[in-house]
Amino acid sequence: MDLNRKLASLAMLGLLAGCGVSKSQLESKSLEAENYRRQYGDEAEKVKALEAKVAQLNEELASLRKERTRSDEALAQAREELEKKSSQYEQLAQSLKEEIKAGKIELSELKGRTVVKMKDRILFSSGSVAINPEGQAALAKVAQALKDVQGKLVRVEGHTDDVPTDPKGPFPSNWELSTSRALAVVRLLQEQGVSADKLSAAGFGEYRPIASNKSPQGKSLNRRIEIVLASEDQAPGIKNRSASR
Repeated sequence: MDLNRKLASLAMLGLLAGCGVSKSQLESKSLEAENYRRQYGDEAEKVKALEAKVAQLNEELASLRKERTRSDEALAQAREELEKKSSQYEQLAQSLKEEIKAGKIELSELKGRTVVKMKDRILFSSGSVAINPEGQAALAKVAQALKDVQGKLVRVEGHTDDVPTDPKGPFPSNWELSTSRALAVVRLLQEQGVSADKLSAAGFGEYRPIASNKSPQGKSLNRRIEIVLASEDQAPGIKNRSASR
């Protein structure tokens, strides 16, 4: 029996009070009615509290969905920016497409840092810093492409595997070997017309591997020359030179 029916029954009992219903019976039914009113009030408050909680959770869920959407959009934009190639990269890729297709050159760009990577076997005989004819031809194509690049420095980086050099030979360690090879490439690029004030060389020996030196394949990948295009404002002393002009 629901509350309304119970209250109606109690009202009817009131009408019948004069018909022999005792006072104790009336008081009992009155207390019962009051208990039902109190329970109904308590349940109504609980329902209101639950409805408020559901509304709050719905708002939080909507907020989280909006935040997730914004995060997904930001991630997509960041990925697009990361993967977007510069016009200079596209020009280099077009100029060197035959060498890239032949596997002589690898071209990559990440966050605006363009790298022309060449395996050392394309350029040098084992233990030598003299650039072989195949390497000279490939670097000549690279030089022609680099001459048209504006606003960039050209840093040639030499890298080796972890096999030690002969300490009694011309290169006591891989530092000397990697640096000498980088310098040889710089000289050839300059001879091919790349502006000398944009060129620099660095040797990293075996200390920046891109693969494990535990396998012949990994060693081969680590023996490389990387020609890095960097922004001109990264050059040491560039601010001072600009101010003095």
